[in-house]
Amino acid sequence: MMFIFTRKRAVISLGALVVFFLPIVAQLTGDPYLISLGSRILIYALAAVSLDLLLGYGAMISLGHAAFVGIGAYVIGIFHFHSFDSSPLFTSPFLLSGSENGLFVLPMAVLAASFAALIIGALSLRTTGMHFIMITLAFAQMLYYFFVSLEKYGGDDGLSLYSRNSFPGLDLGNDLHFYYLCLAALCLFLFFTCRLVNSRFGLIIRGAGNNDRRARSLGIHSNSYKLVTFMIAGGGAGLAGALLANQTEYVSPGLMHWTLSGELMVMVLLGGLGTLFGPVLGAAVFLLLEEGLAMYTEHWMVYMGPILILVVIFAKRGLFGLVTGGSKKDD
Repeated sequence: MMFIFTRKRAVISLGALVVFFLPIVAQLTGDPYLISLGSRILIYALAAVSLDLLLGYGAMISLGHAAFVGIGAYVIGIFHFHSFDSSPLFTSPFLLSGSENGLFVLPMAVLAASFAALIIGALSLRTTGMHFIMITLAFAQMLYYFFVSLEKYGGDDGLSLYSRNSFPGLDLGNDLHFYYLCLAALCLFLFFTCRLVNSRFGLIIRGAGNNDRRARSLGIHSNSYKLVTFMIAGGGAGLAGALLANQTEYVSPGLMHWTLSGELMVMVLLGGLGTLFGPVLGAAVFLLLEEGLAMYTEHWMVYMGPILILVVIFAKRGLFGLVTGGSKKDD
């Protein structure tokens, strides 16, 4: 099969080169903050891609996606807390101690977020439309106030980490090593989701998202497929939360607030709904604009608003669709 180098592939290749060589450029220019900013962009891009899986392909408009980011972050924070004071998380039905081993706690964060997504999704998917939006928002706010009430883990003040997780062959305390771990996580999730949405499973999710009633009339149990998609998206957000906890060395209930869900949704719409790579661009543009505008005013959202309006009016397929000139669907 002949490989055709399209405009879309050229844009993706250029973007890949930029993110890969960014730390090297930062070191050469003596500006290490670029590495930290780049890591933050990669983490938020991962969370935005996971949300795009729901919004762009399954037509599941969730305002509670931040809940899974927060769960992933708190898994890291709670394991670190018990590792630091040498106390077990629980002793029954089996003993589970704290840990700072990234090979253990990062998968645990993904599993915890996926399990939460299973429960929330099983209940939320009984509804559609506005009711689905509100019930996902309600679950996120319930979790937010639940973690506010956990005084043992800092309550409203949050929980500080005294170091990042350990990882074989890497020193995550080194921003360069941590950056490439975030990049690897994003690339693996993008590869997985691209394969997923272009598989038979992905075709069913797209079809159910476009016309759920027709999918059901064909004998497809669309809710089962949607629930699995919800779990995968929750797991991706949980991984993003785990990485964010490591970067900031701090977790708080604010990570579960609906405003973070709104920011992730803006990143998806800004980059391009239903493109997977678009949310990566959307996260980069959103955070760079926030960083740049915040240098001049604390009311940076006042200036962000008109920019988003212009994108919606003149780039209906998002910035990714604008620069690639293609449709919103992946090749």
